Amino acid sequence: MTQRTPISIWHNPKHFLAFGFGLGASPVMPGTAGTVAGILFFLLLSQTSIWSYLIIVLVMFLFGIWLCDSTSKDLKVHDHSGIVWDEIVGYLITMIALPNSWGWMIAGFATFRIFDIFKPWPIKWLDQKVPGGLGIMLDDVLAGCYSLIVLQFIAWTFFSYN
Repeated sequence: MTQRTPISIWHNPKHFLAFGFGLGASPVMPGTAGTVAGILFFLLLSQTSIWSYLIIVLVMFLFGIWLCDSTSKDLKVHDHSGIVWDEIVGYLITMIALPNSWGWMIAGFATFRIFDIFKPWPIKWLDQKVPGGLGIMLDDVLAGCYSLIVLQFIAWTFFSYN
């Protein structure tokens, strides 16, 4: 369900971040549009060490719990479709330790979106049962973990790094 985009995203820095720098304001598929911001973050973070990458993603996750909770309370809508900070973090989890190439970035994008849209168990359950910012973040974190497992399996099975 597409929800009306609040005007506050253009003048409130917190809402602007939660809406993925405005990409979540897309009138169609805001989660998919927001995941594009994840690609941009990945391009920047893939230049760092794996430990720096992991720490930054953890900080973004913890910050996201507050950011998504606070923004959803401001908007008086639990998990507004335009809040896409969770998609950014989920995509970054998908891409942990994968090569920085367009093929892997597109595979990560597609795999993450599939898990995020179809929400296999327990993703859908978490999405429905866990309240607040943690609930908003957790379903995408788990979709990112599922995607990470699939892509790492493919990478190690078919593209062994010997």
